Amino acid sequence: MSSLPHDNEQYGSKDYWDHRYTQESDDGSFDWFKSYSDISHIIRELIPDKSARILMLGCGNSKLSEEMYDDGFRNITNYSPVVIEQMQRRHQASRPEMEWVVADVRELPFDAGTFDIALDKGTMDAMMTTKGDIWEPPEQVIQDCNREVDDALRVLRPTGLFLYLTFGQPHFRKRYLSKPATQLEVRQLGEAFHYYFYILRRQ
Repeated sequence: MSSLPHDNEQYGSKDYWDHRYTQESDDGSFDWFKSYSDISHIIRELIPDKSARILMLGCGNSKLSEEMYDDGFRNITNYSPVVIEQMQRRHQASRPEMEWVVADVRELPFDAGTFDIALDKGTMDAMMTTKGDIWEPPEQVIQDCNREVDDALRVLRPTGLFLYLTFGQPHFRKRYLSKPATQLEVRQLGEAFHYYFYILRRQ
């Protein structure tokens, strides 16, 4: 519980995440939203080619990357400096083909057309945890979320997919995902409490 922020706004702070990961053990992990076992059937459907180049946007210390790797998706690039160093140490021997990069999701250090898949599992949500009206978010939130999606689309190949898992309902998320020359599909997961899997295809 000591790792919880004083207020939700801290979830959008790099300093909070660096401090949190420094306090956690090297083998610690936390998965926001669904685990890989909950969404693996969708991942396998959307990414039939396990050699596809995958960019994990804001990996944290989630087990998603390692579980996808163990399921055969070996070409994964993951990117707080603290947690990247921890994850490199944890996986360098058992999962040597995975890459770990420190980067800003709003300004990715990759060439255009580099990846087949860009996958966000809660990273955009962290940028939205700021004070303000959920119906009328602050301009900085709008800019940050649009920059993430725009840059993810930039680094995708022409047939690439931007995949986004969140609890955010479509009327709060579509404003960032409705982009020119793309097609958006939304899948609802769960029963009593719903999650949403957004699939943005380049056209």
